[in-house]
Amino acid sequence: MADVAARENNGNQASSLTKAWSTDPRWKGIERPYTAKDVLRLRGSVLVEHTLARMGAQRLWDLLETEPYVPALGALTGNQAVQQVQAGLKAIYVSGWQVAADSNGVGQMYPDQSLYPVSSVPCLARAINNALTRADQIHHVEGDNRVNWFAPIVADAEAGFGGSLNAFELMKGMIEAGAAAVHFEDQLSSAKKCGHMGGKVVVPVREFVEKLVAARLAADVMGVPTLLIARTDANSARLLTSDIDDRDHRFLTGERTAEGFFQFHGGIEAAIARGLAYAPYADLLWCETSEPNVEEAARFAEAIHAKFPGKLLAYNCSPSFHWKKKLNDTTIANFQRELGTMGYKFQFVTLAGFHALNLRMFELAREYAQAGMSAYVRLQEAEVRQTEKYAYSAVRHQRFVGAGYVDKIAQTVAQGTSSTTALAGSTEADQFEDHIEKQAAASGR
Repeated sequence: MADVAARENNGNQASSLTKAWSTDPRWKGIERPYTAKDVLRLRGSVLVEHTLARMGAQRLWDLLETEPYVPALGALTGNQAVQQVQAGLKAIYVSGWQVAADSNGVGQMYPDQSLYPVSSVPCLARAINNALTRADQIHHVEGDNRVNWFAPIVADAEAGFGGSLNAFELMKGMIEAGAAAVHFEDQLSSAKKCGHMGGKVVVPVREFVEKLVAARLAADVMGVPTLLIARTDANSARLLTSDIDDRDHRFLTGERTAEGFFQFHGGIEAAIARGLAYAPYADLLWCETSEPNVEEAARFAEAIHAKFPGKLLAYNCSPSFHWKKKLNDTTIANFQRELGTMGYKFQFVTLAGFHALNLRMFELAREYAQAGMSAYVRLQEAEVRQTEKYAYSAVRHQRFVGAGYVDKIAQTVAQGTSSTTALAGSTEADQFEDHIEKQAAASGR
């Protein structure tokens, strides 16, 4: 009897899942070459809930459907992510480039060539979610619940660090870390390069489609509506691993390299062809470009939307571009709004954390080397001004990382009699009290 009931339950779940895929607007235009029964068979007997990933995916989808576009900056640390949310950004980007450069699992500085451990981006996504969770706890215990700290994270899966099985496992790791969306690119994983470097090798269309299918399958098995972003590097790639896929033939030159790669004349037409092939399997499409070019962006968008109306697009507002060399001030100011009207609903500056951290630290160190404490005090006073004007909170660094929250735990455990709480009697409470009051007044508390 138990076996019969289990089979009936699985049948009901499969029917429900199949119906959701065919009727829920969230899955409009998405193809799955597998069945709901396949998903349930692979899921196991217990479905573990991944709250942050689910909540983030649902929120990001809603933002993409309702906002003119969703802007994001690459965060290098959890602290940077907290600042982004407090400043008003609604999504966070986790860049593989930044992870390679300064936030990977082995503490190395690498170029963006997938040299770091595959777990590194999930680890940073988890650290960012931990930081956002702490910010939420701090403000909640203080009675300030106006900010939704759990901004959805869009994370970089590079070229998947291998084949389809690697992509499946990496997608699972991203979801476990709380990522809302994940992007994969169609480069050869063992020769992966930053999209703005030379020597890029793309894989056949079919191979990348299978990788997208594997990532979607992983999300379905995990029971989370993770957004899947398909990036093509075909615009500037000049090499292809194999001529097995007919869809690649018109872009081959007929020549091969010493390594056996096929010469490939990429360009916007090659990128469009791949975008069209990937569209049924991804929620958003991203064409990696070599410059901030509105006309090129429009050409890609129009070609995709002619066959897939309303397909969401993503755009990398890359710091690898010298923006002022390419565009005038007016064009730059209107750039994102114009792209938003074309359907580029997620727009992001990948390496913002890297450049902001390095420039500000260089400026401070240079000034400090020349002027000593006067230089640091200028930084501190700038923090104080931001605190008073915009409720910037890191000037009170003890509170920022949770000292007050932990005090509340100690007081709760000791029923209000703890004599070892940290903030009371601290220099922070004593010397920044007036700014604390001004910040509270500015924030309406």
